[in-house]
Amino acid sequence: MNPSVQLSRTTSRLGNLCVFCVLGSSLVLLVSVGANESFAQTWPSKPLRVVVPFTAASATDTIARIVAERLGSQLGQTLVVENRPGAGGTIGVGTVARAEADGYTLLVHSSSFTVTPTTYPNTPYDTLRDFSGVTPLGNLPNVLVIAPSRNIRSVKELVAAAKAKPGALTYASAGAGSATQLNAERFRLGAGFEGVHVPFKGTPEALTEILTGRVDYYFCPVISVLQFIKEGKLLALAAGSSKRSSALPEVPTTLEAGVPNSDYNFYVGMMLPAKTPRAVVDTLYQNVARTLQAAETKERLDKLGAEPMLMTPTEFDAHIRREISSNAALVKAAGVTAN
Repeated sequence: MNPSVQLSRTTSRLGNLCVFCVLGSSLVLLVSVGANESFAQTWPSKPLRVVVPFTAASATDTIARIVAERLGSQLGQTLVVENRPGAGGTIGVGTVARAEADGYTLLVHSSSFTVTPTTYPNTPYDTLRDFSGVTPLGNLPNVLVIAPSRNIRSVKELVAAAKAKPGALTYASAGAGSATQLNAERFRLGAGFEGVHVPFKGTPEALTEILTGRVDYYFCPVISVLQFIKEGKLLALAAGSSKRSSALPEVPTTLEAGVPNSDYNFYVGMMLPAKTPRAVVDTLYQNVARTLQAAETKERLDKLGAEPMLMTPTEFDAHIRREISSNAALVKAAGVTAN
């Protein structure tokens, strides 16, 4: 046989095989997409579990329960909130990372989710690889609070007291590496003084010590401390965010009080295990967005000082990646370590 003819036939057979490979891959892709879409159409068909890696009554927990109540009615299923605090939130996050990626186990976490990759480098999960963002549930400005018994009435007085006795003032947090500590560290570094960090299991425990004056000050989520401020049990010296809190419009930011680079934006967001079908992620996002835009939900969140921060899943994933990088630099500068 003519060698050129043989080569032509071989090439033809290889071409046919490539066509079959492409068709086969396309068929698998179509089946996969079809299965995901079909699953999304029947999802949810049973109650959903919402894991909060902080204590009950914390800011993250409060937001999670407000959203879960309305979202459950909208989805036609019960959402059960489960608190799994400890180890800077990594215990609860690990629970979700190990869960089946079927859309029935959700994670509601604070912005400290983007801090733990640096403070807890040996967790059995990867923050970027093992989770898919759904959307932020709201921006919750921290507010710098102190007990009236401390006789400090302004940021200027607080900084002066801290510099007069280096290392004497104590500041609370909801755990090492938490967003409340990161806000405090940005403030401390910006003001240029030394202090003693006192980490707690969560915000309720930290507030107990602040109210008694046993710990000097705390950058607390406004949602958790608003009532104490209104009752005069705590003084609000400044908002720790880049702009004033809508719940405390008369309180200046730490930036306005003269402390540069001291702002930190605290938020609460919803995530899912990374391998959750994309159709389910999108369906959940659409329902959460409608929940957050509902008049009843907006009113409840507004009263707590929570401000809108809606993002698509893709936008939220990108935001998380950026924050992991920026927070790593802050953790290193402040010398933040895990409990």
